[in-house]
This record gives sequence, C-alpha cells and structure tokens, in this order.
Amino acid sequence: MSERPPRMLVIAPHPDDEILGVGGTMARFTRAGGELTVLTVAAHMPPLYPKSVHEQTVAEARLAHQVVGAKRSEFLNFPAALMDDVRVPDFNRRIHEVVESVMPDILLIPYPDRHIDHRQIFDAAMVVSRPVGIGRNIHLVAAYETISETHWNAPHIEPNFTPNWVVDVTDTIDTKIQAMECYESQVHAFPQPRSVEALKALALFRGSQAGFGYGEAFHMVRMTTGPEELVR
Repeated sequence: MSERPPRMLVIAPHPDDEILGVGGTMARFTRAGGELTVLTVAAHMPPLYPKSVHEQTVAEARLAHQVVGAKRSEFLNFPAALMDDVRVPDFNRRIHEVVESVMPDILLIPYPDRHIDHRQIFDAAMVVSRPVGIGRNIHLVAAYETISETHWNAPHIEPNFTPNWVVDVTDTIDTKIQAMECYESQVHAFPQPRSVEALKALALFRGSQAGFGYGEAFHMVRMTTGPEELVR
C-alpha cells in the first residue's frame, strides 16, 4: 500500500481569510502533491448579514478553494461576530470533529488579532491541537496573518504578529491573487487593505524579509518534524 500524501488543514474564521493569509502556501502545497482541506468556521449570515450575502461568500469560497487545489471545503456556519453565544465546549467539539476527520499533518490557524472571531477560533484550535490524542499526529501548527485585521492590534498592549517562519510563494503569488479575485464581494479598491495591490505588497515585503520574491509569514506555534525531513 502506498503512503498517503501529506495533509494540511487551514482553519479560516471567515470566507477569504484563508486566501488572504495562506493562499500562496496552499497552492504550493497542493502543487507538490499535498492534500488540502479548508475549514471556514464563521459565516456572513443573519442576523448581521442577509442570507444572500452568506450564499454568495460560500460560493466564492468554493471557487477560490478550487483555484488553490483544495480537496475539501468545510463550513460550520456559525454567525460571524456572534460566536460568544456558543458554549466553549460545544464550539471546541465542532472544530475537533473536523480535525479528527482530516487528521492533518499541518494545521494553519488564524493569529489572535483584533477580530473577536479570530481570537475565539485561535483558542479553539490551540485546544484541539494539543499534543495529546489526535493532536499528536499534527507535526506543524502555525498562525497566519490576515491583512486588515492582524495589523490593527494595539502594539505591545495586545500581542504583536512577529513571524518566525516565511514560506516562499514566488511561484504561486499569481495563483493567490487569482483565488482572491474569486471573492468579488470582499475585494476592495486600493488603497483599502483588502485590495489586490495591498495583498501583493504584503507578500513582497514578507518575501524581502526572507530573501524571496514573495512570501507568506507565520508565527510557528509548534513543530515536531524530525530534522531529517528538512533535508532537501
């Protein structure tokens, strides 16, 4: 029996966070033969958004996930910004069920930034990925930045996003932009942060920090990969 391909699970608070943060990394991973699942936890749905917005963003997400090569797209459909109404054990259990189903080797999660949903989902992901039970199978846990949220923290009062891992996405930056353009309802005109120009500029900056053309930055939480696996 052949060995299964490596698996990556990206947890997105809302539709488009996954592309903003790790679109190039996901595309690079699937191009190399990896198996990708994207879990979108919250949704632009009633009571804060009309049903039509929810339906549109889910459709846009599915198209974007196809562009980066995802095998599965999962949606939990918690109402955005209203997840404090959900009991913490119940919320964690829903995340746990997806992680248990996917059994990822790599887990990429949102950084706990200004958006309350990002912080709640980060907390849940940290609980699920503890190195016990199914968490022992996860070899890499890292938090990604989301332009227009992560950079609005109050410096030193709240945690700063300080990356300690940068992925070279020079060969997949165009795929990332193509995937982001699937989110017609979410892309804004420059100089808004959720613009193609700003997104590409951030990737250019992160790449320059690490000697790449374009990069995506992460704060690595835990890595248990053996050193021999890093030899190329």
